[in-house]
Amino acid sequence: MTVHKQFLVRAAARNNAEWCAVMSRSHGLAGAFDPQVWAAPARTPLFYPDAVTLVPGADPAALAARIDTSAPGASVKDSFADLDLTGAGFRMLFEAQWIHRPASAPDTTPDLAWHVAGDPDTLHAWALAWDNGNGNPDLFRPELLDDPATFVLAGRSADGRVVAGAVASHSDQVVGISNVFALDGGPDAAWPVVLDAVHWLFPTLPVVGYEHGEHLAAAVRHGFEPVGPLRIWLHG
Repeated sequence: MTVHKQFLVRAAARNNAEWCAVMSRSHGLAGAFDPQVWAAPARTPLFYPDAVTLVPGADPAALAARIDTSAPGASVKDSFADLDLTGAGFRMLFEAQWIHRPASAPDTTPDLAWHVAGDPDTLHAWALAWDNGNGNPDLFRPELLDDPATFVLAGRSADGRVVAGAVASHSDQVVGISNVFALDGGPDAAWPVVLDAVHWLFPTLPVVGYEHGEHLAAAVRHGFEPVGPLRIWLHG
């Protein structure tokens, strides 16, 4: 891995950990950062890890000791894909790639208008569209609106419905994108409007995130490059 990619992976991992911390705080759970990891002492919200490594070579035993492995579903985001957590009772759930896109406008002109959700009703409409009937729209709580680094991006159809979107998380060196969705057309329909919003909000910052499978292929089609692997470990 080149020095530049090492920098990008570290920046992406830190940005993602900060977003996980924001999401956990919105559910009343305070995690903590140390030089190696961010970790929460109790189970984090659905789909969110209990710990995120910030540097290569984190101590697996110290990491496992900081999270609640007695609760079902405990997980770790191994940001550098360099840990073996099997001895602590974990199994690898999946591997993904950190992705990076230089600061620039989208390659494809978006056909949706967008705005940043700024009130609980708009956030709820976004969450209902993101969830698409799976029963988890309350994952995104109004407390998220109080965080100055979090931008919930909503793409609207001509009749005003939220039909696409993502969450943008601003940090000093990058802007991280997560929860990319579109009700029709999948991520290929979402990325143009998301990238248009991010370029307007943060025109000088590179964009990072992580994806795998078909979602990774879609991100590459929209100007991202994979810069390094990560792994998600699940306990039990």
